[in-house]
Amino acid sequence: MERMPKLYVEVPKEGCIENNKASRDCLIIMDNVEVWLRKGESVPEFVDIEKAKFLAKEVYDRFYLYVDRLEGRMEVDAVLALPDGRTRIYLKKGDELLLLPVEGFSKTLIANVGNRVRTGDAFAAVTTKKGEVHYLKPPKTGTVVFIDEITNRPHYVYYILPEE
Repeated sequence: MERMPKLYVEVPKEGCIENNKASRDCLIIMDNVEVWLRKGESVPEFVDIEKAKFLAKEVYDRFYLYVDRLEGRMEVDAVLALPDGRTRIYLKKGDELLLLPVEGFSKTLIANVGNRVRTGDAFAAVTTKKGEVHYLKPPKTGTVVFIDEITNRPHYVYYILPEE
């Protein structure tokens, strides 16, 4: 069974906290401190609610809603918590992502979410109707943050956060 990453996206304070308790699973970031709260847990006293940023848990499959797909930029701050329980990917509003389509007769996904792909590494393979295999390689080294399965046709779009 493959577990999904957890997605947290920036929301107003009211979208996360009511009466000093979490109204849903959320992440509070204040300076360099992170507080992870489950629904119903109280906000710790050391958190200054006026200075903090609030990120609420969202369905991971809705990641694409927070990306301007024309410009490939994040529209909000977001955090991906990978299933390994240790790895987190921080995305800032305005971060530019590479949106790389995988289209063809037969597709094989090679890289998964959280994988780092280098410029020369294949992240997917496409087989043509003639049986030719083409390996798709990113133009820049980066980390896969989302793989969107386009529902109206059996194609994929990789969302890759490039390294500086």
